[in-house]
Amino acid sequence: MSELLEKLQLVNTYVGYFGIPVDVIGLARRLGIRVFDAPWPDNISGKIQRDEARGGESGFAIFVNEKHPETRKRFTIAHEIAHYVLHEDQIGDGVFDDALYRSGLPEKIEAQANNLAADILMPWSELKQHVGEPVDQLAEMFNVSTQAMAVRLGVFA
Repeated sequence: MSELLEKLQLVNTYVGYFGIPVDVIGLARRLGIRVFDAPWPDNISGKIQRDEARGGESGFAIFVNEKHPETRKRFTIAHEIAHYVLHEDQIGDGVFDDALYRSGLPEKIEAQANNLAADILMPWSELKQHVGEPVDQLAEMFNVSTQAMAVRLGVFA
């Protein structure tokens, strides 16, 4: 089995086993990644990088803006996990993501990371059990922003 498939299988197993809201820091640890808060300006959301001193077993560490709300931090962590799972070979010395999750990587790569982050935090297997519930209640249940949940459900005001 390829390394990518093994990582994806681990993510799916973890998300399916522990339910919602998904413990993204626990998932990061399971993948061998350590997570830290960072004192950044509001326009920086997160970063994943190789870090011999602070990285986990994988050698990677994720840093998130300590000033952002918890729901934002959770999406940032999931987004950086997605970069590790899908794009480890493109991380290089690190990938900074700004407030719009743009890193300088191609738009397609950022879209892939956003999609996997949504799959991690708001898995369809769990969402389909709550069809018809209000977006704000679902957002609270999954511990994501109302905006993230609305995008996930394709509900636009």
